[in-house]
Amino acid sequence: MKDVKELELLRLLAMDSRLSTQTLATLVGTSQEEVEQAVRELEQKHVILRYSTVIDWEKVATPRVTAVIEVKVIPQREVGFDAIAERIYRFPEVRSVFLMSGGNDLQVTVEGSDLQAISRFVSEKLATIENVHSTTTHFMLKKYKEAGVIFDDHEDDRRLVVAP
Repeated sequence: MKDVKELELLRLLAMDSRLSTQTLATLVGTSQEEVEQAVRELEQKHVILRYSTVIDWEKVATPRVTAVIEVKVIPQREVGFDAIAERIYRFPEVRSVFLMSGGNDLQVTVEGSDLQAISRFVSEKLATIENVHSTTTHFMLKKYKEAGVIFDDHEDDRRLVVAP
């Protein structure tokens, strides 16, 4: 499969991983067999790591609290930020870790059952890691959009009213 078609296939799967291989083949302009082969190869190469679902957890009875934590660290000789990032991403509460430019080194997204659970994570696990210099925690108050999906989008008629 050509690179352009492969990129289009990946874009379509990222938007909706439940699309059938026949639908994907039609949208990409290739055969179903080529799509199946390309997906197998992309999975084997670890380009496709996992298929996931975006869920509006506020509509489920299980309340969750999400926080974004900015972390300043002292990089380690010969491994830089990687060793510290690995220690952090191994915690089950951690949803993502990014090396950032700017004033903070790492951005860590965590999820917990309540504010106290996140507070315990920061004070007992994250802040105690050697070479973690400081943390700043931001709690997410409301989710408007995630992974390209708009939450609580009102499908009202959004056309402008034209007055005579």
